[in-house]
Amino acid sequence: MKLFKTKFKGLKIIKSPVHSDSRGHFIELFKSKYLQKQNFVFTCSSKSKKNVLRGMHLQTKSSQGKYLSVLKGKILDVVVDLRKNSKTYCKYFKIEISDKSGISIFIPEGFAHGFLALGNENIITYHCTNYRSPKYEVGLKWDDPKFNIKWPKKKLIISKKDKENLSFDDYIKLINLKNEKN
Repeated sequence: MKLFKTKFKGLKIIKSPVHSDSRGHFIELFKSKYLQKQNFVFTCSSKSKKNVLRGMHLQTKSSQGKYLSVLKGKILDVVVDLRKNSKTYCKYFKIEISDKSGISIFIPEGFAHGFLALGNENIITYHCTNYRSPKYEVGLKWDDPKFNIKWPKKKLIISKKDKENLSFDDYIKLINLKNEKN
């Protein structure tokens, strides 16, 4: 395994060798020595058909770091840095990840996350540093002009919930309102 840093502080790409033969392939997905300071407490997976867009999701409290791998299929994975004091605040990073690429991504706390399913069937696993907290879940519009994310031009399948995600401006108002109450 090799660890690659990005221009986004804490955002890391992990590349593992893919061992393939006539039977299929074998990939090591995770080794704790590459993310020693992370304590993963919760693991989940999702399954999406082609052209499903999920995102952009985050938790406003009990923020989660996520270690993501694709077990089947291929996705365009996208994150937006929402850490106010970061040099890459409001900037996005995207990468294609597939079950054959040997690539995993570690997304630190403070990022919104989403992906577009590119394969016919896509199974993704997430190891998270905090438990899911529906009370603090927030979604941001995948096509918000503030981020200007370059998504492929496809007929997208988006859940009703994700269609109702907040604009960045409404998200900032929500965060400021919550901070005033604390």
